[in-house]
Amino acid sequence: MARIDDYSNAKKIAVATLMEHNFETIAQNSGLTPLTGDTFRLDFLDRSYRINYPHFDFADEKGGANEIPLQEQVLILHYMIGCSGRKISDNWISYREIPGAGFYFSAFVKRAIDPLKKVFGTHSAGIVKPAQMLKGTPIEAGDAGFQFSVLPKTPLQLILWEGDDEFPAEANILFDQTVGDILSPEDVAWMAGMLVYRLIAISFR
Repeated sequence: MARIDDYSNAKKIAVATLMEHNFETIAQNSGLTPLTGDTFRLDFLDRSYRINYPHFDFADEKGGANEIPLQEQVLILHYMIGCSGRKISDNWISYREIPGAGFYFSAFVKRAIDPLKKVFGTHSAGIVKPAQMLKGTPIEAGDAGFQFSVLPKTPLQLILWEGDDEFPAEANILFDQTVGDILSPEDVAWMAGMLVYRLIAISFR
């Protein structure tokens, strides 16, 4: 498991890379909202962040003591680096179909698929309210299916099939075919896991 120092170093490297690009290009390619004063705005799951340029410090719009996890900051910065302005393809693929994802598949299952089945697999209706709170759009798939835009240009679909006494619950997460051009397989696994754990957290409120 990565340590905090690893995330700190990853953020420093990402910031150094992004500082070589101008504000307007980053905003146009990534789909983040540009604000006055060289600041980006991003709705991320159930929070809204402001990210300044060129230092890329993060702030929660609600202020207060809301700490922004370094893992989230690194994921968002990697996303900003990876976006080239390419459009979403609307072709859906499994995690295994992302180039280079085979090495991270077990981590992806552990972070996203297994928790999704464990919490919602015997009661798929329980995911409906949390999904709505995270602006998920219902899709016709499985016993419950939703499409999310965790980041503007990396949509993903969560699909659940309820288990019973005879068959275990099943779940799948699909990604737009272009996701591997924007994020590494490890980042994609983190993104999916962040969504699933936020859905779980909301369901227990």
